[in-house]
Amino acid sequence: MAIRRAIPRTGDSARTSRWQGQWRVYKQHRALIAMLLPGLALFLLFSYVPMYGIVIAFKHFQITEGILGSPWAGWENFERLFKGNGFVNALRHSVLIAFLKMVFVFPAPIVLALLLNELRLTWFRRTIQTVTYLPHFFSWVVLAGILFPFLGSEGGFNKLLSLFGISGQLWLLEPDYFYGTIVLTDIWQSAGWGSIVYFAVLASIDPSLYEAAIADGASRWRRIWHISLPSLAPTVIIMYLLSIGHFLSVGFDQIYNLITPPTSGVGEILDTYVLRRLLTMDYELGTAAGLFNSTVGLTLVLVANAVVKLYDKERGLW
Repeated sequence: MAIRRAIPRTGDSARTSRWQGQWRVYKQHRALIAMLLPGLALFLLFSYVPMYGIVIAFKHFQITEGILGSPWAGWENFERLFKGNGFVNALRHSVLIAFLKMVFVFPAPIVLALLLNELRLTWFRRTIQTVTYLPHFFSWVVLAGILFPFLGSEGGFNKLLSLFGISGQLWLLEPDYFYGTIVLTDIWQSAGWGSIVYFAVLASIDPSLYEAAIADGASRWRRIWHISLPSLAPTVIIMYLLSIGHFLSVGFDQIYNLITPPTSGVGEILDTYVLRRLLTMDYELGTAAGLFNSTVGLTLVLVANAVVKLYDKERGLW
């Protein structure tokens, strides 16, 4: 019997075979792809199609002429943006609040997940989880309606402080306390929901690792430091890279609902600045500020991802 030699596929035949294999995979999972299409369509409609409006930042926009018919302005709107005191102040406040949230708000879900993981009473852990998750399901409009009376002069927080001999304050009307109030209320609203991802990772750790550590005499702190935290590290890095893209978007809903006339001097951020420009029909300046915000976010994601990949090539976003 003659032995046939396998002839290696080259060129077009190899590419054709590869595409046929891909097509078979698509046909096999066509139900899943069909489920993906509505979400993909909505994503394209609301995330990519509106990007056409970015052109307004480079034009002297006139409503009657439309985007394409409006005269070209080049970088004039950006020059006007950076020379304005309102934008500089809003940028300064946004950076400061973003830094505070990155230092205090971002680690809060991680700390909460570690604490929940150490609880051995199941009913008590579930109760704490329910209580901490609850604020996430309320909009900042509702939460502001709760916080203003609670942090008012005759509110529950001041009454609690008076039991310890501490004088009360108008926490939402004092510029000196505004940033601290923003950080603490954000932790209250988001820490419980954000801890779900980290707690799921901790729950997936092999219990034998903890048992071996206990047998070796490791304290609870040592078990957290050498088992829990290393297991959380990849997830923390991914969540950090995803959040750094919104560095200057420090929570429009929260700031807009909690800001008051006395705190407007320290609470104006880029998002509220854009809104006020749009309300005055200065669409070019508002679009330029929004584009600047998005560009900074994209740059930070690229830089942070490159830094992470310098230490571990497997832990970047791409």
